[in-house]
Amino acid sequence: MRRIRSSAGVFFAWMLLCLPACMVHAQSNHQDEAAQYSEAGQQALAAGQYDVAQTNLEKLAKLEPGIAEVHATLAVIYYKQRQYDLAVKEIRIAQKLKPGLPKLDSLLGQSLAEMGRFHDALPGLEKGFKQSADNEIRRMCGLQLLRAYTGLNRDPDAVEIALALNKYYPNDPEVLYHTGRIFGNIAYVVMEKLHDEAPNSVWMLQAQGEANEAQKDYDAAIVAFNHILVLDPKRPGIHYKLGRVYLRRYQEAHKPEDYDAAKSEFAAEVAVDPGNGNAAYELANIDLEQGNLEAARKGFEQVVARFPDFAEALVAIGGIRLQDQKPELALQPLQHASELRPDDKVAWYRLAQAERALGHREASQKAMGKFQELRKAGNVALGLKSSSADEVTQQQLGPGADSSTP
Repeated sequence: MRRIRSSAGVFFAWMLLCLPACMVHAQSNHQDEAAQYSEAGQQALAAGQYDVAQTNLEKLAKLEPGIAEVHATLAVIYYKQRQYDLAVKEIRIAQKLKPGLPKLDSLLGQSLAEMGRFHDALPGLEKGFKQSADNEIRRMCGLQLLRAYTGLNRDPDAVEIALALNKYYPNDPEVLYHTGRIFGNIAYVVMEKLHDEAPNSVWMLQAQGEANEAQKDYDAAIVAFNHILVLDPKRPGIHYKLGRVYLRRYQEAHKPEDYDAAKSEFAAEVAVDPGNGNAAYELANIDLEQGNLEAARKGFEQVVARFPDFAEALVAIGGIRLQDQKPELALQPLQHASELRPDDKVAWYRLAQAERALGHREASQKAMGKFQELRKAGNVALGLKSSSADEVTQQQLGPGADSSTP
């Protein structure tokens, strides 16, 4: 794993608090000279002049070798200057002089990790990540833990920390970069092992098919999925995957035979696995796209009867009921869908239509306001997951959705 690029800035606020105490102590022993070094060091730190601060604090440490805070402050400066061996030395001295001095365990762990001494770094890093109330210290310790666990080939531990970091810091670019590398590396290693252990298995073929599909190599994906069906003709989920591939290829090339093939595969999936709600949804959606509203409605309602939280099907039912001029029957499905997926602008738009048709002016304006907010922010329903694990075709905004009123 690459070096963690963040600085030790979080420690400097604490470090500046240490200096006044050092200065008071120094005045009682070496009044003029020690106080001069302490004050000069403090001013240099405040100005970001770390070389100057280092020089003054080193002189102060010689005059006052028994003050733990001086050594701790020097340790932080050394860390900032990437002199990690000197940072470790000063931390050890400070801990011996005052064992309870805060945050030094975390700084020690980070310094040792930067030196590649991952095993020795773990106690301090784990303590900082799991116990520190300081948000930035926890973040830095977590990033260094990723590096340490990776260096020690403790991949499961690295993944655990990566998941926790994503939870704590979901929008942090550095966290996203490093955790993404962890997940990517683990996925690659696992897939390589799958290839080595079972190169001709249905699992390897499924992985190949999904990889080809992601790369838009639809022909290769179809070959891989069909190979699975040769080995296991009634294997659940494979006809559905084939249907999705044909549907994607149709959306790009617009060949009618792909659309027909997709419908056949979805029907085959339902025959193999009647409980596959995604396949049943896709069949209903094909009816909807072909204008068979009654068949589509029945299909979507059957899906919802089995999976009450299938948001995309609820949105579809609401849309059909609006076309049938039955807003009272559209209201409940659309309300439920907007609760399940508050970022789905199609659900909010159709809900605004239903509320308006029923004369619920305030509720309609509220739903339309949410729709406009999502549209302005660029949040679209496309790409959001349905209530089921696999992707399904998303419902679309109809004509007139760009207007300010439903």
